Amino acid sequence: VRLVESGGGLVQAGGSLRLSCAASGRTFNNLRMGWFRQAPGKEREFVAAISWSGGITDYVDSVKGRFTISRDNAKNTVYLQMNNLKPEDTAVYYCATTGGGTPWSVLTKVHEYLYWGQGTQVTVSS
Repeated sequence: VRLVESGGGLVQAGGSLRLSCAASGRTFNNLRMGWFRQAPGKEREFVAAISWSGGITDYVDSVKGRFTISRDNAKNTVYLQMNNLKPEDTAVYYCATTGGGTPWSVLTKVHEYLYWGQGTQVTVSS
């Protein structure tokens, strides 16, 4: 599976960005998808995840109410809408995926994901 992220950039605090992750190489409908981020000097951390159908989502507490993960199975793409961005959201954002599981399950751990994108930089200025 190949994942290509896009949509990162520089934004002021309080602004918004929408990240996209296009998947290829495998049937997208039964792939569990997730977004992670890694700030300089820190470990990669979970941000959001979504189930096959998109009916189940999960978020790290620090982004709840501000970020929304969604997917368009017809376009083989998962999105991360980020609103009210804060300087502490600055990081490289990675899309990840893995198959298997059930249609209603999500994954939140780095080691649970098999495939990763190259990452896209998000920088939030104060």
